[in-house]
Amino acid sequence: MKKENKNWGMALIMIIYVLCFVFRGFEYMILRTDRTIVGEAFIHKLMGIVLLFWALRYLCIKGREIGFTTVRVGKNIAYGLLLGLLVFIPAYGIELFMQYASGNEPSLNFFVTSYGIQGNLGNHKALLFYFLCIMGNIINVIMEEGVFRGLFLKIAEGKYSFFKAAVLSSVLFGFWHIAAPLRSFLDGEMQLFSACMAMLSLGVMSGVMGLKLCMLTKIFGNLWVPMADHFFNNTIINLLHITALSGADQMQVMRIALAQTLSFMVVLFLYWKTKARQKTTFREA
Repeated sequence: MKKENKNWGMALIMIIYVLCFVFRGFEYMILRTDRTIVGEAFIHKLMGIVLLFWALRYLCIKGREIGFTTVRVGKNIAYGLLLGLLVFIPAYGIELFMQYASGNEPSLNFFVTSYGIQGNLGNHKALLFYFLCIMGNIINVIMEEGVFRGLFLKIAEGKYSFFKAAVLSSVLFGFWHIAAPLRSFLDGEMQLFSACMAMLSLGVMSGVMGLKLCMLTKIFGNLWVPMADHFFNNTIINLLHITALSGADQMQVMRIALAQTLSFMVVLFLYWKTKARQKTTFREA
């Protein structure tokens, strides 16, 4: 990191974060692309990718130095997808069992929705929507993993330990997710207390997930595994739904919390078992 100065590393992180958040706020509050036929707020993610590449060029950092390695890419992606699959199978199973026990006659259904704080939006089955969903989630994980688990960890570890760098990244990632409930409050769709609780729960859940993704980065030495896990998490929520007599995805928050709790425990065990804390965070092999 030839141009990176440890004394202003934090300032650089905050400048990039604030710029990304401004783009995010503009899209959520003004453009509202997630409430259009696109169903995804993706423009600020593209801007985040542009900022990421600018920062890498300015700091003279190669992509592989923040986790975009060129070896075992397919295998690492498979590991991340497998982790997502293994934790969501029991999460869906428990929800189906609870719905059956309540006499709600649940069933699994494939259709495309946009995740919403007050419930999913849309019920699309045309091929175009599946394509938009997948592309939107790919853009999402490239930006969020590249910035939060790649660039921010790289810069922060120049001054702090991995643990402190991971906590910093995860706190910022948690705060990143308050945009949706904040907009719902400003639009009058949620009361202040409900919006605050939603921001708190989303922030904590996202922060814990961010910490897990940091540990995955440390364990495997690249971004492909956390990117694939993150992609599976978001895509399965958008595509695979439990519909019952009481409605669709009534227990979705519980399902996501169960999956992410199990995932965190698995990754924490792997972090301990592989002695990842003794390894360099970003490795080519």
